Amino acid sequence: METLLLTRGHPFEREPFFAMLDGVFEGLGEYAHVEHPAAPYALAPEPLAAFSRVLCYDMPGIRFQSGGPEYALPPSELPGWFDAATERGVGFVFLHHALAGWPAWPDYAELLGGRFCYTPQRLRGEAVQDSGYRHGVTHRLRKLREHPVTAGIPDSFEMTDELYLCEVFEDDVTPLLASDYEFVADNFYSAARVVVDGRMYDNEGWQHAPGSSLVGWTRTVRNSRIVYLQGGDDPVAYANEHYQRLLANALRWVEQPVLTGHTA
Repeated sequence: METLLLTRGHPFEREPFFAMLDGVFEGLGEYAHVEHPAAPYALAPEPLAAFSRVLCYDMPGIRFQSGGPEYALPPSELPGWFDAATERGVGFVFLHHALAGWPAWPDYAELLGGRFCYTPQRLRGEAVQDSGYRHGVTHRLRKLREHPVTAGIPDSFEMTDELYLCEVFEDDVTPLLASDYEFVADNFYSAARVVVDGRMYDNEGWQHAPGSSLVGWTRTVRNSRIVYLQGGDDPVAYANEHYQRLLANALRWVEQPVLTGHTA
């Protein structure tokens, strides 16, 4: 087995998701699936030695409860395990809600290149507002550069999916895809209104600075290649042929370590 798949922490439609993965993994070998709460321990050096890449469709470190979410610290060993994995050159592909994972662990956002915030937080030493979400957006994605992850993808294509108005560290990522949607507060709903107040689809009086239109990017951390794709909320998104191609390309690309010792 070459790929470790991590899930749970956020609901998803399992049958269509795994049906999509079965098609994506044709020619890519097999994958082992581990769910939270066991998932962090699969990243320890000994179990991870069997894998060359990790696919994260998970959202760890958040417990939703009345009055607002509780943010948990990761197991004390996990930061060191990630350091060891990136030193070895294990590749990581993060999808959709993975951007909200481990909110109490600042370095996790640095690994991914951004963060979706369910509630107002401090990020990189500054106060940031809760992020925004919008389901079922039909938008057009534009390819920003030729890259192995975007190989075979049209210069632009349409997709219907959930989008985020969230924190993206644009200066620290290599951009691959941008959306033509307008990333402003009026076009999104407040995440905190849902998880704190129980009010879905509410943005009355909510303020958020205009956000990044990037919906796909890469990073290099030590010897590891990292890809984040914002797409992948539901079966409509799973069925998009270009999304499937992006995911397959990303898995192939991250498998090879860069072996430069460079962090970007």
